[in-house]
Amino acid sequence: MSWCVAAGFIGSNLVKRIYQEAPSATVIGIDNMNAYYDVALKEFRLNELAKYPTFTFVKGNIADKELITELFEKYKPSVVVNLAAQAGVRYSITNPDGYVESNLVGFFNILKACRHCESLEHLVYASSSSVYGSNKKVPYSTDDKVDNPVSLYSATKKSNELMAHAYSKLYNIPSTGLRFFTVYGPAGRPDMAYFGFTNKLVKGETIKIFNYGNCKRDFTYVDDIVESVVRVMKKAPDKKNGEDGLPIPPYAVYNIGNQNPENLLDFVQILSEELVRAKVLPEDTGFDYIKQHFGYREIETSVLNRSGM
Repeated sequence: MSWCVAAGFIGSNLVKRIYQEAPSATVIGIDNMNAYYDVALKEFRLNELAKYPTFTFVKGNIADKELITELFEKYKPSVVVNLAAQAGVRYSITNPDGYVESNLVGFFNILKACRHCESLEHLVYASSSSVYGSNKKVPYSTDDKVDNPVSLYSATKKSNELMAHAYSKLYNIPSTGLRFFTVYGPAGRPDMAYFGFTNKLVKGETIKIFNYGNCKRDFTYVDDIVESVVRVMKKAPDKKNGEDGLPIPPYAVYNIGNQNPENLLDFVQILSEELVRAKVLPEDTGFDYIKQHFGYREIETSVLNRSGM
């Protein structure tokens, strides 16, 4: 039995993938259906999952300790995939309470429930490439220090990794953290760059590009993310002892990306060409116009240049 967040972008695609591979699987999904973006999109995803008879959706908040305890006791999951989090780097500046509630309190509730769940074999949870913060060394490695978060969001994700490691050490809970790099695909989150840029272009609004556009993103298609999650779910870190006879924490962290960062200006050019081809923008829209329209300019530093969102 698997237990995961289901109405979100990655979660809904993961549920579909699980049922493709194991039609008789039992999946329990939970989501609080908040209004960070249009709830209708989450409802659309859930409607697609309703066709699976052994899928159960629970509307609730993982920060609700009693609810999480009740669900674990009732369903006794073998694999837990926690993709629940208040997303968005910039939104964490204006709404920090939401990040503390979901990303810290909620994740702690999951950890505590896993500790007391005898059927649990593996906890898989979403971290983020944003934990690399202001690191200048590329490509990123999980061996790099990640002590310089540039947002509350990235700080909460790093905290998740630390909390999971502590519980793996203390209670021998096999756990794996996945640092996702900019996930995209059909029915994706509307706050992602490709949606935001498109909306502003269509509305004739200005979009800022920093550092002469020398910003790079490692865009990862959602199917590749889901494939990675499924493979990780099947292989929990081994429980074993060290040379001193003491347990080694069954804990792992992986980067999940496509290893081919794209330059922002190339991204903008391809986006503009596709919008012209789809007749969303006029046929005479050229890239020089796009650069002007985006408020093309240079600044010394930019969060966009350093954080993987």
